[in-house]
Amino acid sequence: MQIQGQIVDIKNKRIYSGEVTIENGKIISVTEKNHNILQYILPGFIDAHIHIESSMLVPSEFARLAVLHGTVATISDPHEIANVLGKEGVYYMIENGKKTPFKFHFGAPSCVPATFFETAGAVIDSEQIKELMAHPDIYYLAEMMNYPGVLFDDAEVLKKIEWAKYYGKPVDGHAPGLRGEPIKKYIAAGITTDHECFTYDEAQEKLSLGMKVIIREGSAAKNFNALIDLLPEHYENMMFCSDDKHPDDLIVGHINLLCARAVAKGMDIFKILQMACVNPVHHYKMNVGLLQENDTADFIVVEDLINFNVKQTYINGELVAENGQSFVKHVPFETPNNFNVSAKELIDFAVPSLALKIRVIEALEGQLITKEIHHKSFLINGNLVSDTENDILKMAVVNRYQNTKPAIAFIKNFGLKKGAIASSVAHDCHNIVVVGTSDEEILSAVNLLIANTGGICAVNGSDKKSLALPVAGIMSDKDGWETGKLYQEIDWMAKELGSTLKAPFMTLSFMALLVIPDLKLSDKGLFSGNSFSFVDLEI
Repeated sequence: MQIQGQIVDIKNKRIYSGEVTIENGKIISVTEKNHNILQYILPGFIDAHIHIESSMLVPSEFARLAVLHGTVATISDPHEIANVLGKEGVYYMIENGKKTPFKFHFGAPSCVPATFFETAGAVIDSEQIKELMAHPDIYYLAEMMNYPGVLFDDAEVLKKIEWAKYYGKPVDGHAPGLRGEPIKKYIAAGITTDHECFTYDEAQEKLSLGMKVIIREGSAAKNFNALIDLLPEHYENMMFCSDDKHPDDLIVGHINLLCARAVAKGMDIFKILQMACVNPVHHYKMNVGLLQENDTADFIVVEDLINFNVKQTYINGELVAENGQSFVKHVPFETPNNFNVSAKELIDFAVPSLALKIRVIEALEGQLITKEIHHKSFLINGNLVSDTENDILKMAVVNRYQNTKPAIAFIKNFGLKKGAIASSVAHDCHNIVVVGTSDEEILSAVNLLIANTGGICAVNGSDKKSLALPVAGIMSDKDGWETGKLYQEIDWMAKELGSTLKAPFMTLSFMALLVIPDLKLSDKGLFSGNSFSFVDLEI
């Protein structure tokens, strides 16, 4: 098979008219050839850090959408399913991914649970990390979120890192805002990347210390604008990722959109494509071809090098997508779960109080970090309730693994004027997280998810929309297009209820993520990421 077009030679920084010859899934030759065909042939795109589960799709369904945008491979951290089902969840992702031609490269989740200040469905200790790191389908130790454990020489944390070194596999980082001497120690432990930089100066410091920085642009956390100006000087040590990508966004685009945005800023095409296509392959020793002779035939054909509209995607020489049609087939899959909680009652969400002020989580648009603010209490019949006029809404986290009393907090910037929204996609332990305008609406949303054994929903009185997520309570059993459509309908309903956030459910899913400062809520209580301790709701 021969394919002609303008060959984009990233390594030698040149573009020329040529022909790619493929036999048995390999590139036999890439040669110059005179013709007037203006389509461009280049290596496939790679997402350098993503939680497939956050797309609410199993890997085989994720692949069907991703190939439409020229993505041929991912560096995938199965941290989410591991928090629900342990190492068996990791193996589930690997085996499901193998049923497609797409090249998933899974890591061993390093922090399950991320902290012991919350309830997860499983624990992965250093002995299990040893087992996982020895597995040929595990390519790296996934993001080391427990940076305090690294800084304070926690023996269990260091054992996990040592097993990665023993097997010669890289260690991913996760250290938002870590600077100065602490980041030097963190890197010295053997941690090589970070996708959590949210300022230019932070990323520049980490790059100067030898760390590789991954620019993240997901459905909630968006750091492209803050970091992209580092590309011209540091492109050899940078990559692109989405981290968390909801299904409706994945239908629209993927890494190709970040390339288009970088081009629009006038940046060098070869530097952009080195980040998007080449650097992850080298850093993680991926089984992905780079449009070189004798490589596996993993490449894409695009209309131009401006918008990166994908005409064709090839993996192992197989045409897997063409002109908006995916040829990756649907495969049957099982729906393992771990949902062991009974329906709640209204009294479970009551918070008797005499406090004049309370701590409030301030959610920030496009960021995982939050702030702590203080606000006047709003009391009715001696109970703390939502103050919709000032956008101070009640929030709860409900343990999905056992019957316990919900943890309660208050949050600003969700903007709901009526109803409630809830999700069992709640990083990292995936308990139920809910925000609502009244205890009655909160109860309605929570019990709907319990009945569905996981999902997302929006409710307003008798008006209810939900997307069931029966695979571990975090992934759909439907195909990507149907899941994306249902998600979008619920997202629209959340905005009709008053939410001003661009991605209310993605933002909601991070409000229980304790390792991202500052104020968050676990099923055990209100938690400060700055002091790494529980704090009182009442002041």
